[in-house]
Amino acid sequence: MSSGKIGVATGNLFPIIKKFLYSDHEIFLRELVSNAVDASQKLKVLASNGEFKGELGELKVRVKADKAAGTLTVSDNGIGMTAEEVDKYINQIAFSGAEEFLEKYKDNGAAIIGHFGLGFYSAFMVSDRVEIVTKSYREGAKAVRWTCDGNPEYTLEETEKAERGTDIILHVNEEEKDFLEDTKVSELLTKYCKFLPIPVVFGKKKEWKDGEYKETAEDNVINDLNPAWTRKPADLKEEDYTKFYHELYPMAQDPLFHIHLNVDYPFTLTGILYFPKIDNKFEIQKNKIQLYCNQVYVTDSVEGIVPEYLTLLHGVIDSPDIPLNVSRSYLQSDRNVKKISNHITKKVADSLTDIFKNQREEYEKKWDDLKIFIQYGMLTDEKFAERANSIFLLKNTEGKYFTYEEYQNLIKAEQTDKDNKLVFLYATDVHEQYTYIEAAKKRGYDVLLMDGQLDTHFINHLEQKTPDHRFVRVDSDVIEKLIPKTDAKAVDWSHEEQEELRTVFSSQVPKEGMYMVSFEALGETAEPVIVTRSEFMRRMKDMAALNPGMSFYGAMGDQYTLVVNTEHKLVKGVLADEKAEMTAKIEPINAEMKEVEKKKAELDELNKGKKDEEIPQVDKDRKADYDKQLGELRKQKETLLDEYGKGNKIVGQLIDLALLANGLLKGEALDKFVKRSVELIK
Repeated sequence: MSSGKIGVATGNLFPIIKKFLYSDHEIFLRELVSNAVDASQKLKVLASNGEFKGELGELKVRVKADKAAGTLTVSDNGIGMTAEEVDKYINQIAFSGAEEFLEKYKDNGAAIIGHFGLGFYSAFMVSDRVEIVTKSYREGAKAVRWTCDGNPEYTLEETEKAERGTDIILHVNEEEKDFLEDTKVSELLTKYCKFLPIPVVFGKKKEWKDGEYKETAEDNVINDLNPAWTRKPADLKEEDYTKFYHELYPMAQDPLFHIHLNVDYPFTLTGILYFPKIDNKFEIQKNKIQLYCNQVYVTDSVEGIVPEYLTLLHGVIDSPDIPLNVSRSYLQSDRNVKKISNHITKKVADSLTDIFKNQREEYEKKWDDLKIFIQYGMLTDEKFAERANSIFLLKNTEGKYFTYEEYQNLIKAEQTDKDNKLVFLYATDVHEQYTYIEAAKKRGYDVLLMDGQLDTHFINHLEQKTPDHRFVRVDSDVIEKLIPKTDAKAVDWSHEEQEELRTVFSSQVPKEGMYMVSFEALGETAEPVIVTRSEFMRRMKDMAALNPGMSFYGAMGDQYTLVVNTEHKLVKGVLADEKAEMTAKIEPINAEMKEVEKKKAELDELNKGKKDEEIPQVDKDRKADYDKQLGELRKQKETLLDEYGKGNKIVGQLIDLALLANGLLKGEALDKFVKRSVELIK
């Protein structure tokens, strides 16, 4: 028996190891099982080289939790250690046996996981005492037991052990007793060790018998030794990829596409990336790509390895060339990471292009789900945008798909405005905007459907890239103004007529939202009243929904324009009726207003050219009095017109019809509309 102090150059490292070396205490189990797998892999290498001539047997790593004894044991029947090796690799922190072994057997030792020699010491994060019982594969080797209570002092003594290999026995401390629960251990082994290349056994398999689960004699192996990404693409069928996806994400819908990564130069990279199906809500889930190092789970936070938009994908990336820090939990800056990121970007773009060219019908079927990934990539990565330009699709309201170039050629003849700009009309809801879509179609226009989560941002992106193109929502203006071919036709109503009818129509607009009343000469066959929405404000509000920094726009109410067609016979009838009913009442007010305005104009002429301080106070007071009189007279006039408007059933009916066509008539207002319709029919 011997004892001594663990060789550390900077004093007592154990408090650092126990608290700060690893970001999460549960990592200890991954490290210990990975070391056990390393020990097994090393023995296989030695056997293949002829340095080990004994029987390999069935190499396995076993994990056992003993609540009664308070211990968790990780055992392997791999290479084992001699007393000298324990002293060298355990008692000298950070002298990695894996590094030395890799150097010696670098031609066929690529599967060795460890690189830093600190993984074993993660055991002290959850243990009061740790024991190693080990026996080397070497002929005549004696078994030894190493014991340490979480400080630099240890004991090392000979012991009895029948078979080669190593047992790591953790005496778990009181604060971490949950690591002795079978469910907890099983959860961690499934998370970190599910795809290790050596069988990891935890207890026995259970089967349902006589109304309860009973253990069988068969080992419960928790891992898949040859996961799909480690196999050649030629050896896999489509169902194999789907099956593996559901191993990773049991509750997910089938993926849209997969991309198999298999690179061995200038870096080693394997993996499978999937395009998941996302519901039509903005519930994008990042951190779904799992990073492995030689089949050992490392993290699902891969922003440093793949571009941001590809973090929307699901799947696995495995590379020994991605540099990891001492705990294998966080990425360090490295040139290889950039190369790998660029390769993944190119591979994704090339694979999608290949599918588009060779399976366009299948590509179109899945486009509605695929679109969000392509859009996000084009919005955030200029290089990807260049590659994806030819495979991005636009969908119209009839369900047909076009590339951007194809669609330009389709609409060029009809949808070029008087300023030679190409106008892309679009809708966000084919049901709510049905009337507007139909009006556009009657003009020979085509309408796109842009109802995706990122469409507003993407429209802005396209307009910036192509300044001679405009995107206009189909309900943002009257049909004549969506794609103006000539200057708008002038309204032949007088200013006074427009102002009076503006008050009449304003009297019955909804209180929810902001409504402006305008007048357009749209022709006798156009609708009498149309509701349009501000294109600019609507875009700002849509973007604010996704961008907290634009909350100012999000807090603003919806803005609409009530466009009154002055050439429609019903509107002309309203104007004629208003004149017949109201002229006698408002003419005296108009006359009085004109008299006051005349006096005010005479006063302004008298003081023309004078500075404010040169104008007599009496004149300032008289002008203020004229303004007050005008304000009161206007209010009297507006009150009369407002009362008239509220009682005019035709005005109410015209407004409600326009609101109904735009999906804006609901609740009590809809009920009143129905009742009024019945009265008018009678």
